[in-house]
Amino acid sequence: LSRRAVAVAAAALVLTAGQTGVQLLAVALGAVAGLVLCRGVPAVPGAGLPTLRHGPALGGALLAVFALLLVGLPLLAAAHGGAGLLSVIDAFYRAGALVFGGGHVVLPWLEAAVVGPGWVSTDDFLAGYGAAQAVPGPMFTLAAYLGARLPGSAGGIVGASVALGAIFLPGLLLVTGVLPLWRAVAGRAVAARAIAGANAAVVGLLGAALYDPVWTGAVRGPMDIAIALAGVALLVVGRVAPLLVVAWCVAASVVGAFWS
Repeated sequence: LSRRAVAVAAAALVLTAGQTGVQLLAVALGAVAGLVLCRGVPAVPGAGLPTLRHGPALGGALLAVFALLLVGLPLLAAAHGGAGLLSVIDAFYRAGALVFGGGHVVLPWLEAAVVGPGWVSTDDFLAGYGAAQAVPGPMFTLAAYLGARLPGSAGGIVGASVALGAIFLPGLLLVTGVLPLWRAVAGRAVAARAIAGANAAVVGLLGAALYDPVWTGAVRGPMDIAIALAGVALLVVGRVAPLLVVAWCVAASVVGAFWS
């Protein structure tokens, strides 16, 4: 019950504020709330973690690189006028740095990063997001698609490669940097409670992302609602493969548009 309350509060905060940066605040507040509300959560045993060959020193250096890029890339992009591939790297790197508990959390951030400046239209963004659900790792696939859709010389294969690498890099640095240090805190009850609260907040962020931009941007009438509900039933109840569900939604939308 306490984690459900954290999830609902996080979703309400993000939807009310309407700012992508509030997501970080919601996750941080969720971790704080977990310290108070999730006292029954057991500690995470460190024995099950993978063994890495590098030690805490290299792990700390990788975390420093992660933080340096997170702070430095926006400054470099601004110094170059906010245009070009440097701005693309900055936008997708920051999106990748926010992935916590599920890539869909960064959907509003990605939308603001590429739709806000006019790089990609809203319809193209939602079309790419819908198609990406049919394959594993949908947010990485979406990043490559968005990079390919960038205007001018920044798009195509170059844009797809840059966007995919930039959104993947922060997670690689974080995981490789944190794991050698994680054994020291994984068995502590305080860490377990904070993580439980943060994970609950992420569930709220996923719900908020489902509503805005997915629901508000793609569901525009009774026909869209019927197609969406049928897709959910096929996926959850019928256990139909995601690729077939996406194909169903596309076909139903085309038929619906034809008859309307």
